[in-house]
Amino acid sequence: MTSVSEPQAGVTLQVGPDQAGQRLDKALALLAGEISRARLQQVIKEGGVRLNGAVTADASRKVAEGDEIALVMPAARPAEPIAQDIPLDVVYEDDHLIVIDKPAGLVVHPAGGHEDGTLVNALIAHCGESLSGIGGVRRPGIVHRLDKDTSGLLVVAKNDRAHQKLAKQFADHGRTGPLQRAYLAIVWGAPRLREGTIDAPIERSTRNREKMTVVKEGRGREAITHIELIERYPPLLKGLDETEPLASLIECRLETGRTHQIRVHMSHIGHPLLGDQLYGSGFVTKAVRLPADAQTALAALGRQALHAAVLGFAHPATGEEMLFESDPPADFANLQAALARL
Repeated sequence: MTSVSEPQAGVTLQVGPDQAGQRLDKALALLAGEISRARLQQVIKEGGVRLNGAVTADASRKVAEGDEIALVMPAARPAEPIAQDIPLDVVYEDDHLIVIDKPAGLVVHPAGGHEDGTLVNALIAHCGESLSGIGGVRRPGIVHRLDKDTSGLLVVAKNDRAHQKLAKQFADHGRTGPLQRAYLAIVWGAPRLREGTIDAPIERSTRNREKMTVVKEGRGREAITHIELIERYPPLLKGLDETEPLASLIECRLETGRTHQIRVHMSHIGHPLLGDQLYGSGFVTKAVRLPADAQTALAALGRQALHAAVLGFAHPATGEEMLFESDPPADFANLQAALARL
């Protein structure tokens, strides 16, 4: 098997018995190895592939053993969107990926209402020429996201091969590999059990398109969150559960990664996150029960109390197991400290 990567002048590959009878795009993906099938379909459409010497734009055309496929990968196009010099807290970086400790308030990807000033804009500026092209464009490869107002660890691919391999790990949810995603959340009240699993499918709400909601089995997308009670506020007194906790610190480990999953699941079991205006609006009045310094810390937080504290995965090039940990930022830590004084 011949391996290719972007960009390069061209390479000729020969169809073997394992690829015979396959579609051209699928056979080429098997032979090339490090380029996504979607990207190859684009190259075929643009005339970058010759089959037995003749240009073909038909990705569905079947190939036979012994056929020769000439592939010319164009250089990655200039980055879109634009580069912007936004400070980044880089935890780790090499030729294949970059791990960022994202601050709260930073949107990951340009979208309606956030056309610039995003993490992607910052990464284009930071990585520059080290981005070798994701889908033919010189841009970072986003394989998972954090909400705008969630802080913490996030890994981004710098080339097509890394993007493809990291995306497979996240799609697998760590069930057959070393992927780990753990978050710290400060929630209202405290679960009765120290450890538990929330297995409840999620889909977008029909009443409010900004929200996700738990739905009945057979609908929505599978969503599983494992939770562990770390600390109660106030704590247990002499081992007796006589004081109802106002809040608690929970570790949430994702088995799946759906939009707003932790926020939706914790609200679903009656323990929404402090500061979560979207899923915890019914608990806003509980803030008056907090001491003055905790109320001040919660107001200063101004967001959901959620931090991506642990991120682990297999390096897409070396296979090495990578594990990163991040302490909560000052606004989260100040709220935690104020609650600990209850």
